[in-house]
Amino acid sequence: MMQDFYAIDGYPIDPEKSKRLFEEFISNENLGKSWLIYEAEKIVGYTILTFLFNFEYGGKIAFIDELYLTEASRGKGIGKKAMQFIKDEAAKLSLKLLYLEVEPHNSDAQMLYLAAGFELHNRNIMKYKVII
Repeated sequence: MMQDFYAIDGYPIDPEKSKRLFEEFISNENLGKSWLIYEAEKIVGYTILTFLFNFEYGGKIAFIDELYLTEASRGKGIGKKAMQFIKDEAAKLSLKLLYLEVEPHNSDAQMLYLAAGFELHNRNIMKYKVII
């Protein structure tokens, strides 16, 4: 599913590297949480939260690093239920804030997130890739 997710926007993916990263991720509960999304006992997606600590927001926050639904499962309300599940889990985990990224062209996802109570951030996200 991760390969299908990355293919949507043409992102490169190395399946073996992703597998190793996921194994590292699930072996350390301080890094975050992940869940499979089911419909009628069939896996139709997944989500991954990664944890951060932030002084401005008063503690632990999370980044919705990935939320993917198979194409056949979109438009059925599953995304809405997944977003509510994520928000409920965030409260149980005492998270102070959830961040996420969405591609500018992905209007369906943007509508899902806005309907779930997310709002556009007034800051620009910048990145610096550390080369080791």
